[in-house]
Amino acid sequence: MAGKIEDRIRELGLELPSPLQIPPGLDVPLVMVKIVGTRLIVSGHGPQEEDGAIAQPLGQVGTDLTVEQGTEAARKTALAMVGTLQRELGDLDRIKSWVKVLGMVNSAPGFNQQVTVINGFSNTIIEIFGRGCGMAARSAVGMAHLPFSIPVEVEAELELHE
Repeated sequence: MAGKIEDRIRELGLELPSPLQIPPGLDVPLVMVKIVGTRLIVSGHGPQEEDGAIAQPLGQVGTDLTVEQGTEAARKTALAMVGTLQRELGDLDRIKSWVKVLGMVNSAPGFNQQVTVINGFSNTIIEIFGRGCGMAARSAVGMAHLPFSIPVEVEAELELHE
């Protein structure tokens, strides 16, 4: 790592996880990051441990997980996405702006605190990139289920410096 954003990550004492460990036998025909001009589109990410494993606990927020556990899963999702961006771009200082974030929460019936949960993602991104670059338009929605029973999935669109 070598740059202002990488220095900030170190200052905060954060660790970016290794690449996602895809479960054996699963075919995933997608790219995690698609660059189109100065536009960067990031596929959905879930929470990961530092070794790249899917983070625990799994399940629906509101029954299997508390709001606090969901918020922590969203924070881990932010770190997973930043790790992917660092590997893809080589230099996180290439990022001009986080433009749009879609946060999806694996929600128990009646659960309505998706905004609070996805704040774990947004606050981590703002902490790393600052408000000017890290503040994005955002949606936080509830889903009946997410892949592998992860509690949170987030996709994003960013802008790169020309």
